Amino acid sequence: MHRGKGMKFVGDSRIPAERKPNIPKDYSEYPGKTEAFWPNFLLKEWLVGAVFLIGFLVLTVVHAPPLERMADPTDTGYIPLPDWYFLFLYQLLKYEFAAGSYTVVGAMIMPGIAFGALLLAPFLDSGPERRPYRRPVAVGMMILAVGAAIYLTWESVATHDWEAAAKQGEIKKEAEIDTSAEEYKIYQEQTCISCHGDNMQGGAAGPSLVDNGLPPEEIAKIAVEGKGNMPKGIFKGSDEELEKLSKYLSEVKSK
Repeated sequence: MHRGKGMKFVGDSRIPAERKPNIPKDYSEYPGKTEAFWPNFLLKEWLVGAVFLIGFLVLTVVHAPPLERMADPTDTGYIPLPDWYFLFLYQLLKYEFAAGSYTVVGAMIMPGIAFGALLLAPFLDSGPERRPYRRPVAVGMMILAVGAAIYLTWESVATHDWEAAAKQGEIKKEAEIDTSAEEYKIYQEQTCISCHGDNMQGGAAGPSLVDNGLPPEEIAKIAVEGKGNMPKGIFKGSDEELEKLSKYLSEVKSK
């Protein structure tokens, strides 16, 4: 095909000779119109998400998680504490009208009514008015709910024994225990395991025996005469067994 005056050869008449870049319109010039989902809207969402993700990653690296010791089902004195966003419900269960025989009221009925009202709010308050002072019922209920949650959270934090919580959650040292040793069998037979644990890590009833730093003589004296929560005469074995056990416990070291 010969090139004519004013003609451009493109090979296919269905393809325009000059292709314009596919640039989305600036919808700010069109009031009432929305912007293009791709890439305008989606790109902004990705940028905001990336900022939060990077901030979260930095927080996890800088601030170590507050890990506690391994859970002990025999420790009945452990004081649990939920995450901060459940503290208001945790505090609610401490009141007489929501505790004891009325736990169902505080754990299910009251929160159920509150969250149910929140879900039904768009249907119960469907008027066109958006000014807060012209919606006194809805605004008043929301202020009451937010105020109650803030107060209960504050009271829970203020009344919690943080010193005891830090002590009870302290990660205790572990030791490699030879459970086949003769001394360990004496430890089991004398029911020491019920208070000090199978790995001598201690518990609610007795302290840890790992790295105790006590000489065998002192350990033998405590086993016979008792100390603190340990009653007198709890050891029922022979003098030879007491000597072996005392020496064994004095040598228990952490990993």
